[in-house]
Amino acid sequence: QVQLVESGGGLVEPGGSLRLACSISGFSLDYYDVGWFRQGPGKEREAVACLSIGDANTYYADSAKGRFIISADVTKSTVYLQMNSLKPEDTGVYYCAAPTTPSCTVARGPNHRGPGTQVTVSS
Repeated sequence: QVQLVESGGGLVEPGGSLRLACSISGFSLDYYDVGWFRQGPGKEREAVACLSIGDANTYYADSAKGRFIISADVTKSTVYLQMNSLKPEDTGVYYCAAPTTPSCTVARGPNHRGPGTQVTVSS
């Protein structure tokens, strides 16, 4: 059974950092690309970053470039999102999903996502 569970969200002041973790079971990161997505209040879902271990490739949304880093620990089946220099507009529910496409969208067909973790950036 495929399962993705996010953790690490919380309340942080502007300029602060958070590290999100997506714990994965039921498939190998060697075969499925995984991405982080978010949905802010009143906004549509958007891609944040995606990782392909098989292709040794990463994708970052313009809003994430230079501030966020996606990485993985294959031995722990966990994908991380290090978020630095956080801004109020980064507020939203962050969730991981798989499989993803090279353009960092959730692939058509069977796909999976976690319940999400809330990130709030506010002073």
